[in-house]
Amino acid sequence: MKKFKKVYIEITNVCNLKCSFCPEFGRPPEFMDIKRFKHIIREVKPFCEYVYFHVMGEPLLNSNLQSLLKICYDNFIKVNITTNGTLLNKCSQILLDSPALRKVSISLHSFEANEGNGSLGSYINNVVSFIKKAVHKGIICELRLWNMDNGQIKGTNEMNNDIIKKLEESFQPGFNLELAVKNQQSVKLEDRLFIGRSEIFEWPDINKDIMDEKVFCYGLRDQFGILVDGTVVPCCLDSEGNIPLGNIFSNLLRDILYSERARSIYDGFSGRKAVEELCKKCGYAKRYK
Repeated sequence: MKKFKKVYIEITNVCNLKCSFCPEFGRPPEFMDIKRFKHIIREVKPFCEYVYFHVMGEPLLNSNLQSLLKICYDNFIKVNITTNGTLLNKCSQILLDSPALRKVSISLHSFEANEGNGSLGSYINNVVSFIKKAVHKGIICELRLWNMDNGQIKGTNEMNNDIIKKLEESFQPGFNLELAVKNQQSVKLEDRLFIGRSEIFEWPDINKDIMDEKVFCYGLRDQFGILVDGTVVPCCLDSEGNIPLGNIFSNLLRDILYSERARSIYDGFSGRKAVEELCKKCGYAKRYK
């Protein structure tokens, strides 16, 4: 049976922020309950060794977070979480006490991407406080600045230097962090702690013009996603579920992943060709050229 590098599970599509870089979507707000999550884990277990709590939404908003982590632990599945970092204080103990938690990715660029976002110092201090405890517990932490200009789109990144200076003061890496981040996509601050930069990208949008039909993607090759309502999609960027391969609550995951539509998508990417309209309109896929 094919193994995937990662499976994205959207445990909620609700977020406490409204980041300028995130797409708007029309799906109804929803939270994953324990019963449905157990079913998903039973289905994905043969296909992966770890999952991401991520597609849209802020996963730390799910009140079942502790139980969902425990379910993963009981099934020998490791968990990666992507968060905007604003709720780390509130959920710190749940995260630190979970033996299932492998990695936390914190989107620091979300702070500047929101109006009226409060104090940068307070935000960074809370993030740093969590990180120091997390890495001590063996949890990998990734700090993201995914807001760099890409030549066509201007990123919201005027606070990046202030963020980097505060991180340098907190961790004292022994080198010029600003220069390192400028010259490297990923910088190791200390064991299990990294800061990564990346260019802003244009989310795929079914209503936009075609960007390119010559496309390669890792969707259905090393990843797929499951939206909060159970819809299985090829990748974590299908925020609206425009490429529904099936629903995990009504179909076996094995049948969904080996369906004719899924195979067509996979074979298309193998030949550097997008067969789905959404994939032809994806700015992220340009990275794989």
